[in-house]
Amino acid sequence: MRAAPTCPRCFGPLHAPSAWSSAWRCGAHGDVLPFQPLQPSGSACDSVRQSSVVPVWLPWPLPPGWLVTGFGLAGDERTGARASLVALTGPSVTHGPADMVVIAEEPGVGLGASFAGLDGPDPGGGFGEGPPNAKIDVLGHPTALWCVRAPDDRAVYAGEALGNWLWTVVWPAEAGCFIVLDQLTLRDLRAHDQDFDLPFGAFSPRLES
Repeated sequence: MRAAPTCPRCFGPLHAPSAWSSAWRCGAHGDVLPFQPLQPSGSACDSVRQSSVVPVWLPWPLPPGWLVTGFGLAGDERTGARASLVALTGPSVTHGPADMVVIAEEPGVGLGASFAGLDGPDPGGGFGEGPPNAKIDVLGHPTALWCVRAPDDRAVYAGEALGNWLWTVVWPAEAGCFIVLDQLTLRDLRAHDQDFDLPFGAFSPRLES
């Protein structure tokens, strides 16, 4: 059973579409695309692949010891999913586990900024100025990422891929610096020419709220 969808910008409750409006509405942010987290499973993966109109980025091969621990979508049946999320959990370079979410979204959706702990829907003013802080492989192409100023408990990098925002958010911050700067390779789960045998773990605590 799925949880009720929430606002992608604040994870607050939404007013469902009605006879007067076909949009989902947040009391704080107005009309939004409903965000729905999904448990880590093959069926959830298939659902994301089929409904997303943006890439569904998966680090592949996964960092050693890492598991897929959830998925997420922001969108509805009218629009399709305009934002996708893949959550992962694995060992950190310090003490305890680390969590990561990789998000693709159209500009203005706000899901990546929410996980990054930002107020606005996008990375904000001054983003992208100066040389990139990291470059990762996206579908065989080097892709620039910039460090985004965020709360101290996480590391946030953002960039652009295939015309959409690309976000990586990792807790704790030390693990994020290690993982992203260690040259992630991203694949699109929607691709039909690749067969991913995904290792699933327990549902990510980052999606439980």
